[in-house]
Amino acid sequence: MTTRPSTPSSDDIHSLKALLLEKDKRISLLEAQVRLLRHKRFAASSEKSDGQAELFNEAEAAEPVPEDDLDENTDDAETETIQYERRKSRGRKSLPADLPHVRIEHDLADADKVCECGCALTHIGEDTSEQLDIIPATVHVLVHARLKYACKACESTVRTAALPAQPIPKSNASAGLLAYIATAKYHDALPLHRQEAIFKRMEIDIPRNTLANWMMRSGELIAPLIAQLDSELRSGKIIQCDETPLQVLNEPDRPASSQSYMWVRRSGAPDHSIVLYDYAPSRAGSVAEKLLKDFSGYLQTDDYAGYHAVGRKDDISHVGCWAHARRKFVDAQKAGTSKDKKTTRIGKADVAISYIAKLYAIEKQAKDASSETRRQLRQEKSVPIFSALREWLDKTLHSTLPKGLLGTALGYLNKNWEKLVAYTEDGDVNIDNNLAENAIRPFVIGRKNWLFSATPRGAHASAAIYSLIETAKANGLEPYAYLREVFARLPSISSDDELQALLPWNVSLV
Repeated sequence: MTTRPSTPSSDDIHSLKALLLEKDKRISLLEAQVRLLRHKRFAASSEKSDGQAELFNEAEAAEPVPEDDLDENTDDAETETIQYERRKSRGRKSLPADLPHVRIEHDLADADKVCECGCALTHIGEDTSEQLDIIPATVHVLVHARLKYACKACESTVRTAALPAQPIPKSNASAGLLAYIATAKYHDALPLHRQEAIFKRMEIDIPRNTLANWMMRSGELIAPLIAQLDSELRSGKIIQCDETPLQVLNEPDRPASSQSYMWVRRSGAPDHSIVLYDYAPSRAGSVAEKLLKDFSGYLQTDDYAGYHAVGRKDDISHVGCWAHARRKFVDAQKAGTSKDKKTTRIGKADVAISYIAKLYAIEKQAKDASSETRRQLRQEKSVPIFSALREWLDKTLHSTLPKGLLGTALGYLNKNWEKLVAYTEDGDVNIDNNLAENAIRPFVIGRKNWLFSATPRGAHASAAIYSLIETAKANGLEPYAYLREVFARLPSISSDDELQALLPWNVSLV
């Protein structure tokens, strides 16, 4: 006798439906993550949005957007600028007029200076064209001849002229050579082993360990100047921070595979730009507290928790970064894009990106304005956008899964709202943390070439030299010329006034 299968109860059916729904959500989340990873792996890395996303009418109808909000200011300001500059830069640029010019004349042969009618041709002008020529770097030896004097009468006194203070005592490295090596490594990302090979082509034998030792000694030499820049940075009213991983092989009590960090602080104010790198074996909040000790003012960072304790201090106003907030919506937008762009729906990520684009358009409008004018413009135009965005955010949060990419972006915006709108308080504060991110990029590029630091001493030296080079660049100075001046003058400096004169905005380079 066969038995009939029992009919599932209503509770079992509800449980199965709930399980299937949960699995569907999980599958949708994984599919979005796969689309995003594929986009990052194979597509362009630009965060530029599709044009139709700027003219949104949200498909999900979470909230209709007022028509007066959909104007030309919705376009992404950064994208417009890039396109305009590209159009403008087409064609060959003229060579710098201050470069030495060598005239090479090309004349007709005497037989060609006679006309077919028999008359001599008269010189009426010339046609010129320019070529850029490069003579490889020349190396010469500086011979320091210290004159000696003696008394012939008593033959007991001998005096020799003193040798000026040198960057590295008892070394054959001049200030110019040290500046050349440092610029090549820390500005041009040329590792020391490649520089060693270049010197060998010049028939000069400088082992790589000697080059490394010179860089470490150079980093120690400029320590007083770095300390002065650090004091100037902490006394300002705005500091932007960021950090990036660094591997140090021979660190006490740590395996070679351990991950250390290079921290970057940059002044956010337009005058006296300062960029400082600091090596630390960890990413702990205690490092941020140490680097920002005695600072009071605006601290602008991403949402890394290591900055939260410092940001909660009474004398510090913690400001967020709209570039990070936008980036998360861009990721959600990329992950939600269908293969057929004609059928791509304009969704919630597009709405957020369009609101943020309008904030950046206002910043573009106020780019060359005074601090107070910029603050007033933000209060008049940016604050109303915040009100509309906040109202949309409150409604959208409740209709979006929190674990998805869009939910993560919305959660980031909601969590950091107070910090994100704080930049409107002061016209000198930036809308994002991009200055610090741009400052850390040269280090990241260099790290791809030299990969790691051998010792903490080398990492500290690299941080100091990077600081000097990037600060010089931020103040419009050519790095090699500035480093050469610093290495030449710093060994003989004995007063604070002389040290102040070496700061990038005070030094005069010929």
